Amino acid sequence: MKTKLKTAPATDLLTLEEIKQQRGIVIGDTWDDDFLKSLRDTATEEVEAWLRRRCITQTWYFYLQRWPDRNYIVLPYGSLQSVTAITYKDTDGDSNTFSTDDYIVESDTDPGRVVLAYGESWPSITLYPSNPIRIEFVCGYGDSRADVPESIRSAAKLIVADMFEHREPTVIGTIVQKLPTVENLLTKYKAWWCVP
Repeated sequence: MKTKLKTAPATDLLTLEEIKQQRGIVIGDTWDDDFLKSLRDTATEEVEAWLRRRCITQTWYFYLQRWPDRNYIVLPYGSLQSVTAITYKDTDGDSNTFSTDDYIVESDTDPGRVVLAYGESWPSITLYPSNPIRIEFVCGYGDSRADVPESIRSAAKLIVADMFEHREPTVIGTIVQKLPTVENLLTKYKAWWCVP
């Protein structure tokens, strides 16, 4: 499975104010804003990687080497909103668009899928040898951080707080035991069906 981000989310999963409130940092203080932003970005990446999902609306390309043997294609990252286009290259590298009349987008299921319409089949031409099929799709819980389940946002806040508190990889002479709180908050939203 190969994917490539086309359009990043328009907003962040957490605000700086939420992070500062979590850590007890005075809201007006800006001395550590750049560091906190980097922790926020890292926490978002960690949460999305663990969930195998994307939180805020974003657009991705999904590449396939061949058409499937079955009548559907499962799309990655869960919370499918829409499919913008399915294109494929022939042996000469010329791009073709698979007609929207030939497939159905199942965005009301998780995982989201592209399913062949009744009586239709995948194109039978010989494909280009490298990433010939590209599906452009939009996924995420919604455009706003308020659309993301609060458990996911709470887990991201805990990850930021932990990284803020422990800025070094090891604490000498101290046994640190992490409680599984973050995983407990995230487990029910994990896309178990998605390949990591």
